[in-house]
Amino acid sequence: MKYTGLKGVPDFTCTEFREKKTKYCLLIPIINEGERILKELDRAKAAGVDTLVDIILCDGGSTDGSMEPQGLQDRGVNTLLVKTGPGKQGAQLRMGLWYALERGYAGVLTIDGNNKDSIESVPLFIQKLEQGYDLVQGSRFIKGGKAINTPTVRYWAVRLIHAPLISLAARHWYTDTTNAYRAYSRAYLKHPGVQPFRDIFAGYELLAYLSIRADQLGLKGCEVPVTRAYPKNQPAPTKIKGMRGNTDLLRILFAALAGKYRP
Repeated sequence: MKYTGLKGVPDFTCTEFREKKTKYCLLIPIINEGERILKELDRAKAAGVDTLVDIILCDGGSTDGSMEPQGLQDRGVNTLLVKTGPGKQGAQLRMGLWYALERGYAGVLTIDGNNKDSIESVPLFIQKLEQGYDLVQGSRFIKGGKAINTPTVRYWAVRLIHAPLISLAARHWYTDTTNAYRAYSRAYLKHPGVQPFRDIFAGYELLAYLSIRADQLGLKGCEVPVTRAYPKNQPAPTKIKGMRGNTDLLRILFAALAGKYRP
């Protein structure tokens, strides 16, 4: 099925392999992750994650063959969304969030598709959503979490710059604010003071904004422990590369702190 002309949502196609089965869904934005996303899905299948949440892939237009339908079905994927309109990660997330809300999920989990995160930790996020939390942030830096082979520059940038500034704006202490392993309640995403379906959220803006906005609106936020493991002696699997990538992150961070993304 094709979706076009939606306000604040990029054009996309939707292939549903299964009907809606669960109360919550797990969105995985990806583009050309190759074996990494397939290994992540295999881990999810082995842990029974596909029975706890509907797994929805938010593809930005992969050309590496990893999105072959039968392979995805065999790995427990519920739905494949493929963005055909403009934008990067933020556009993929808007596509997925819109679809999730339209399908009636009570909450939405998100995770990167590069096999760095403990997808087995999904039950911890569900537990917090069930307890009434609106923003559940995964953290490798709290008790029970593990940070494995984290690049030194990235470690200190998160600990000394990004997390303290996000926490200051949110008025709530968070420790791992660049981590996209999270959960959002339906109430948070539908709150009139949030309005995530805006074209301004093209790249990483939406992640920064949603880190801050819940607590500003008096909603409930918390963290749960997760593991994030970078491969040893290999290039870090990330779309944030070089001076330009890090500069863009800082620009987005300060724009969020200044309230630029508020509706």
